[in-house]
Amino acid sequence: MRLALALTLVAQAAVGAERGEGWPWWRGPLGNGVSPDGDPPVRWTEKQNVRFKVAIDGDGLATPIVWGDRIYVLSARALDAAPGARPAADRSGVKPAKQRYLVTAYDRKDGSVEWQRVAVERVPHEGRHEESGWATASPVTDGERLYAHFGSAGTFAYTLAGELVWKVDLGDMTTRLGYGEGSSPALWGDTLVVNWDHEADSFVVALDARTGAERWRKPRPGELTSWSTPLVREHDGRVQVIVAGGGRTRGYDIRTGEELWSLSGLGMNAIPTPTYDAGILYLASGKRDSPRMLAVDLRGARGDLDASRAVRWTRDRDTPYVSTPLLYRGQLYFFKHVLSLLTSVDAATGALRFSERVGLGNVFASPVAAAGRIYLVDRDGKALVLASGPTLSVLAENQLDDGFDASPVVVGSDLYLRGRRFLYALARTGD
Repeated sequence: MRLALALTLVAQAAVGAERGEGWPWWRGPLGNGVSPDGDPPVRWTEKQNVRFKVAIDGDGLATPIVWGDRIYVLSARALDAAPGARPAADRSGVKPAKQRYLVTAYDRKDGSVEWQRVAVERVPHEGRHEESGWATASPVTDGERLYAHFGSAGTFAYTLAGELVWKVDLGDMTTRLGYGEGSSPALWGDTLVVNWDHEADSFVVALDARTGAERWRKPRPGELTSWSTPLVREHDGRVQVIVAGGGRTRGYDIRTGEELWSLSGLGMNAIPTPTYDAGILYLASGKRDSPRMLAVDLRGARGDLDASRAVRWTRDRDTPYVSTPLLYRGQLYFFKHVLSLLTSVDAATGALRFSERVGLGNVFASPVAAAGRIYLVDRDGKALVLASGPTLSVLAENQLDDGFDASPVVVGSDLYLRGRRFLYALARTGD
């Protein structure tokens, strides 16, 4: 009965996405950064193709989601002045000040606030990286409820009208060097999954999305802090929760939490979300001293995959550190911010298609795709629009007066960008 309900809810969300109702998860309706029917503008400026630009209440890196006529944004607003930063050489230099954690629903047509809720007010228990924020996890929806995860500040479920349904406190994370938190929840049917890899006892937990009750919790021995969001996919008739890790990447049965398989991990600071298509899992990490990307065949995967032939190909250079690769039309696209290097490889074989400098600055946002085009934005407000394909082809370079850490969102003819200060809706307005 539970599995049937889960599959029904997933099917409803998929149908909604096909109807242009939304972008229900931070990697979109297909889970890979692709809008199947989107066709947003190619060019924009502050005066061209901007349908609205509205100020965001608070700060955060969380990618918005869209469902129906609303855009849902998570943020945190400081209520007290911070007691002073650490020396500039310490990248975890932002000390805690009391935060108001906010969930805001904006109207898709004009950006007006439909409703806003204060999830909680509290002083974070530890600091964060100077380039991070207190609201870093993206929300997710099943088309009936909105799930907002603020990590150590709590996990909250709302109706789409803004009524609180339940809240859960999973404890306090202790992150590596106090860098802060960043993993978003994953949703499959009536199960919400949270990755809790940190410097203490790491675990993955599955919550009943209807009530917030724990269904299962599994320890992740040997895992330290990661910022990777779980991926949930059905494979060979079984729904798996896939959690990337520095020590080992593991697949779990979503019903019981049983560990199905594992393989050697991605090294320190695992951040990108796994990507899956047609039985193949794609994993990546890009810390400077341990870059890694690999394609894993999950067909028949059981136990320790290091001793099997499951790994189809690997790559050990120019892999992404923060952003998640885009899988589109048989190619993987990923960005190495240190060198401003955009690389694409054949998804089936790992063969290089191109690897070229593209003139962007630091990039946290993950690329997205629609209508045969690739969209990529950097932290200084510059955006590239590329033609998909085996060679690099830049269609447009665009600039806005804000910086972008969250990933682009495409719904129909609209492109939504969540900046540090503003929420933009880009659409063709007569270009």
